[in-house]
Amino acid sequence: MSFNLTFKPYGERSVLIEWPSVISEQILEDIIRFKTAIEEKNIKSIVELKSSYNSLLISYNSICRNFENEVDMLKNIYFSSKLNNDMMSVLWKIPICYDAFFGIDLQHISDLTSLSKNEIIRLHYDAIYTVYFIGFLPGFLYLGGLDDCLKVPRKATPRLKIEKGSVGIGGNQTGIYPSESPGGWNIIGNSPISFFDVTKKVPCFAKPGDKITFQSITQKEHNDIKLLVDAGVYQIESEVIDG
Repeated sequence: MSFNLTFKPYGERSVLIEWPSVISEQILEDIIRFKTAIEEKNIKSIVELKSSYNSLLISYNSICRNFENEVDMLKNIYFSSKLNNDMMSVLWKIPICYDAFFGIDLQHISDLTSLSKNEIIRLHYDAIYTVYFIGFLPGFLYLGGLDDCLKVPRKATPRLKIEKGSVGIGGNQTGIYPSESPGGWNIIGNSPISFFDVTKKVPCFAKPGDKITFQSITQKEHNDIKLLVDAGVYQIESEVIDG
């Protein structure tokens, strides 16, 4: 399936490519295929590719002096990428402690949704989530697949400090804060693992297109895993799946 893409100059050294403005796994797969096809061309003038829910930003090492020629070249790559339909992704199994010590907004979500805290927790870890892109912090995974019953607005006044590993819900998304940060998402738990490690060749283990499931753990298990993470010996459970 091909989409009607829009190509726009983005400053003097970038091209912004946009898909229809919806959150869709079909669009995500199309973006990933296109991005991979560009990377495989090893175009020396391209220095960075950044994707989001429905866009791909291509940055160059010099001014794009002939935008039309660049767009023609990119369109050729886009349509040729349709010849390869094979996609592989990884399912990551992430431990989460939903204990009240961490889940400081569980009661607030319960008040908004009329669901019990246990129902909120079950609905959250029963889902299989898709990684759409990574930002606003290094290692922050934007995940699609949240149950409609758990969709609640972000806080009107963000907290100045959200603990590392905090699991939050904001609107129709869920995600985990990879480092301490201000934030306005509703916090329902905490993961003891590391989502971004600059000492590793691949600092963030997940990539767009991967899947995430959450495994509910006790506070003691959280503490035990945290010790293994700090010692550098914890291995995240995962399996390769067909895309």
